[in-house]
Amino acid sequence: MAATPKYASVDEYLESFPPERREVLESVRAAIHRGVPNGEERIRYDMPAVMLGGRYAIHFAGWKQHLGLYPVPRFDGPFEAEVEPHRTKTDTLSFPWSRPVPYDLIERISAAIVALRA
Repeated sequence: MAATPKYASVDEYLESFPPERREVLESVRAAIHRGVPNGEERIRYDMPAVMLGGRYAIHFAGWKQHLGLYPVPRFDGPFEAEVEPHRTKTDTLSFPWSRPVPYDLIERISAAIVALRA
């Protein structure tokens, strides 16, 4: 039997953060939705996920020191060079709370994931 999710919705998940971090996560959420315009939100693995055609496109989560995006595949050419500095594991990107978050890059990553599914 599957475990009961800790959060009932993405809104509930975001409300669990202090205001300054919640604002950043809301901006990440918006950037992902700009890249995945028809994406459906769900909680998967106790974190927000944006779904595309019934399959996950991308997850995002806030942690103590950073926010993360999962899974992010490797891309070709110069785009991967932009993404690479944020990789901490093969399919994981990390953005420290202490630095400005590149929302434009997150939007482009989300759109690139959609393009890979087309």
